[in-house]
Amino acid sequence: MQPEAKAREVIDQKLIQAGWIIQDLKKINTTAGLGIAVREFPTSSGPVDYALFINGIPVGVVEAKEDDKGQNITVVEEQSGRYATSDFKWIKAEYNIRFAYEATSKLIRFTDYADEKYRSRTVYNFCRPESLETLLKCKNTVRNNLKHFPLLDTTGFRKCQITAIENLEKSLADNRPRALIQMATGAGKTFTAITAAYRMLKYGGMTRILFLVDTKSLGSQ
Repeated sequence: MQPEAKAREVIDQKLIQAGWIIQDLKKINTTAGLGIAVREFPTSSGPVDYALFINGIPVGVVEAKEDDKGQNITVVEEQSGRYATSDFKWIKAEYNIRFAYEATSKLIRFTDYADEKYRSRTVYNFCRPESLETLLKCKNTVRNNLKHFPLLDTTGFRKCQITAIENLEKSLADNRPRALIQMATGAGKTFTAITAAYRMLKYGGMTRILFLVDTKSLGSQ
């Protein structure tokens, strides 16, 4: 088997584990389930490795590559983007290709073209069809929401807390999701973290936040 064919075997299994029904073009039935992944689906710019359908409508593409190209997988994003703007054969309903994956057997990168400044990011697996369906129904993406936090009501906050929260939100708005807040003992770190978490849930559209503590007292707070 060629390296790309070997990678596709693993990609097939990951799609199946995520709840996708994989079909060949000759046996296509996009109404067989919520999420259908069709191999080698024809487009105006050539066949895409996998076309992802939700409720019979194409919403995403997957480009499969051999493992040797994993280090340069971002180069494939241009190819995915070309398919995303191509015409999909036989599709008469209105559609928009919003999601793109580039994958090897060991690496998966994901792009949501609805983000204002979209870019790919590494994910641990393909989204389930239900997850993509939920994203399609949302008014906006989490990344877009994080660019538009309302002003912080600073009443009762210390200066260091205000600086921490405002700088964190600026980092998120600039598409820099990794951030470290460093504050002295007794400066109000827990309240700062809780406030930041609250604002991300209420205004950012996030649904889950992990708050990790090393003592039971902090957990109770």
